[in-house]
Amino acid sequence: LTATGDCVAIHFDARANPAHYARITADLADNPGVVFAAKRVKCGWGAWSLVRATLNAVEAAEAAFPDATHFYMLSGDCVSIKSAAYAHRFLDAHDRDYIESFDFFKSDWIKTGFKEERLIYRHRFNERTQKWLSYRSFDLQKALGLTRQIPADIEVQIGSQWWCLRRRTIETILQFCRDR
Repeated sequence: LTATGDCVAIHFDARANPAHYARITADLADNPGVVFAAKRVKCGWGAWSLVRATLNAVEAAEAAFPDATHFYMLSGDCVSIKSAAYAHRFLDAHDRDYIESFDFFKSDWIKTGFKEERLIYRHRFNERTQKWLSYRSFDLQKALGLTRQIPADIEVQIGSQWWCLRRRTIETILQFCRDR
């Protein structure tokens, strides 16, 4: 990616092998087009930790690359099917963000399981790895009426974690997070 002039901010999962992290940071230390998130997070599938890890990487990218016009989310499994030149031309020609976004309450994006409960209850335990604790915690909160309000000034959206956003959108998101 950096060979084509793009810059890369990397969040390397804190659960990963420390030797792998040491190697990638050493191998990329002299590449001015690469920055690492200042804080690594232990990530879990579908967990808030993915949001924090993403924000850490975006904060690093926004600070390190002041000339970047777009930011896009990739994983280690992503492979470009178009050239960087094509992507640059396309993004320069269209002044918009690309993100899958559906109204949380009106869409049928969530097919099974919790819907509003995802927002009004706290989920401190991973449903996949701590199923018993997760459901007991939910049952206890429900029995005690320990719900929380959904902020009235936001529209809750849902969709995939993959996106390509303009710099001004990234700056707005980061400022919103700092303010909140």
